[in-house]
Amino acid sequence: MKALKEPLARLANKEDDCKGTFWEARYKSIAILDEEALLATCAYIDLNPFAAGIAEIPEDASHTSIKQRIDHVRQSNNLDTLQAAAAAKSIPAARIEADLEQCHWLCPLQDRKADGATREGMLPGLSLSSYLELVDWTARLCRTGKARITREVAGIMTRLGTSPECWHSHLQKLLGKTRWLGNYCATSAKRLKAIAMNRGVHHVDNALGGLATG
Repeated sequence: MKALKEPLARLANKEDDCKGTFWEARYKSIAILDEEALLATCAYIDLNPFAAGIAEIPEDASHTSIKQRIDHVRQSNNLDTLQAAAAAKSIPAARIEADLEQCHWLCPLQDRKADGATREGMLPGLSLSSYLELVDWTARLCRTGKARITREVAGIMTRLGTSPECWHSHLQKLLGKTRWLGNYCATSAKRLKAIAMNRGVHHVDNALGGLATG
C-alpha cells in the first residue's frame, strides 16, 4: 500500500502544483495477519454503507465489492446457478460458481490454485454464495432482525477456528470504529507475538484492540 500511495500522492500534488501531505492519517496501511481478520475486514468494508444507513441491503451499496460481484453474476445471467450452488443442490452449479469469479476483475474469493486455477483467491473453500450468506447473517446481527446461522456460515466459522459470538464481537468492534489504530489486524495473539519477536519489540498495536485471542 505504501508503494501504491506514494506515486499517487506525488502525481496529485504535481497536478495541484502543491507540496505536503496528500493522504490524511486515516489512510494508513494495516497488515492483516490471519484468515479471520481478513474475512472480517472484507465484511466490514462491504457492510459500511449498510451500517451507515446509506443502503437498504448490502448488495445495493455502491462502490462495494459485494455489489460488484453480484452485478457480475447478473450480467452473465448466472443468478440461477448461484442460487443452486447456495442451496447445495448441484455440484456442477458449484463448479460454475467458482469459475465465475475467475473471469471477474476482483480477486476471487475462493482460492483454487491447488486445483489448477490461473488466479489466486482469498481463502480455500470460500465460495461466493458462502460469503454472501456470511455477509447477510452479519448484517442481521448489526441491525435488529432474525440472525439465523446457516450451514454455510457455520462451516466458515469452523474452518476459521472461531465462533459466531467471537465473529459478532469482532464486527461490532470494527463497525463502531471511526478510526483504525495500530499497524496490524489480527484475531490471533500468536501471530502478533511472532511479529513482535521478529521486530525485536515487546508488543505491537492491534487494530482489533483486546480482541486478539490465543
